Amino acid sequence: MQHFLLSAAARTLSLKKVYQMGEGKAYQTFCELRWPETEGEAVCPKCGCVETYNISTRRKFKCVACHHQFSVTSGTIFASRKMSFTDLLAAIVIFVNGAKGVSALQMSRDLDVQYKTAFVLAHKLREAMQAEQATAKLDGIIEIDGAYFGGHVRQENHKADRKDRRLAMNQTGKRQCVVVMRERGGSALPFVVRHEGDAVPYVRDHVGTLATLHADEASSWDVLHAGWQTWRINHSVAFSDEGACTNQAESYFSRLRRMEVGTHHHIAGPYLRSYAGEAAWREDNRRVDNGSQAMLVAGAAMASGVSRQWAGYWQR
Repeated sequence: MQHFLLSAAARTLSLKKVYQMGEGKAYQTFCELRWPETEGEAVCPKCGCVETYNISTRRKFKCVACHHQFSVTSGTIFASRKMSFTDLLAAIVIFVNGAKGVSALQMSRDLDVQYKTAFVLAHKLREAMQAEQATAKLDGIIEIDGAYFGGHVRQENHKADRKDRRLAMNQTGKRQCVVVMRERGGSALPFVVRHEGDAVPYVRDHVGTLATLHADEASSWDVLHAGWQTWRINHSVAFSDEGACTNQAESYFSRLRRMEVGTHHHIAGPYLRSYAGEAAWREDNRRVDNGSQAMLVAGAAMASGVSRQWAGYWQR
């Protein structure tokens, strides 16, 4: 059976189509994503009035009621943008086309922009992806597991100088644990903690009391038995036993690990949460065609407010 990503159904939007549609059509696409309830007709973000003047020479609008002037990206994550709408839509298509992520360097070369432009834009898209995860609630059968990322210690050249990297004294202290809770047939919800057991409070906040949890034999998950029906699997014996497994969580970690090792090569500590959220989004939408993926990301970005972390990042 052919894999979905190899089928024609997975390819519904390409860079060729984006640049063939032109700047006017790309602009209209963003208008429809910003104001879907009015089919792209502008709505004042200040007072909510639906009657506006169209200042076509500057692609801006003026509210009839409060005279506030605004553009389609005002108050969104793309506020103060300098890229054309065609390039912005192309950047989103490039971003979603990477099954294991896309590096900022590759995006900067494809779009012919500075590396810092691609870096900030990619992180803004990741921020939009994570918007729905903050309030997510999981139920049903949920698999939970943790894996450690970052803080790599390179071994010494000579064998006599090498140290046991498993000991705390020989570690950098920068290694962090990504814990994912993944609902079978549903969504994945990742968190970044210092140690695996620190994720238990997040389980209480985001998992329904009637859910069934599947975890490995790590002692960190012993406390789960007090609040939920919990199945455990000993991975030293089997990966799946009588329905108990964490294979969906392991699938998520496989993607995130490949993003770290094969695409980005280095994920700094403060940004690990962003990459973990991106991997969860890609896992949740892995069976969605790339055109729909692009519209999901663009729609989430247009619905998000101005980024407090990335607006003016390089200007400090």
